[in-house]
Amino acid sequence: MNKSKLLLITIFSLLLGFSCTENKKPLSDKEIKKYKKPLENVNKYLVEKDAEIIGSYAKRRNWDMQTTESGLWYMIYKNGTGQKAENGMIARVNYHVSLLDGTFCYSTDSLGPEDFRIGHSTAEQGLQEGIILMKIGGKARFILPPHLAHGLLGDADKIPLRATIIYDVELLNLFEN
Repeated sequence: MNKSKLLLITIFSLLLGFSCTENKKPLSDKEIKKYKKPLENVNKYLVEKDAEIIGSYAKRRNWDMQTTESGLWYMIYKNGTGQKAENGMIARVNYHVSLLDGTFCYSTDSLGPEDFRIGHSTAEQGLQEGIILMKIGGKARFILPPHLAHGLLGDADKIPLRATIIYDVELLNLFEN
């Protein structure tokens, strides 16, 4: 069993242990300190592993990608000429979402463009962060590691547990509201 799977099993075991106790009182500071550091270490390891996998994936495809401080991988392959996106604006986008293995997840091709409020919506944190790097008319590719996408649990539909997802996005318009 590799380290990633072992760490993931450890995380789920800890979470299961916390959720299955009959003791309804809050954890004491001592109990929190006992589990905090190991969970932080596991999380740090998983974030580093995800970055290695994404870096290798992008390199194999000759994608010239940059990363943000949070871990979002991005490349803007068509610069927009319109207004720059900002937090609080409503963004209208076209997108195509897939997994690293190429599995198709979602697209606005069949649903039509999607609107969401940047910084204040249920859209993935990584998507919102990436849109802020764009101007109207721009096109970009974002690779969202699990912590910026759907996290440990996926989306209960097409995105599995701890999945890294790829967004190909076109920023169609911005609205101030």
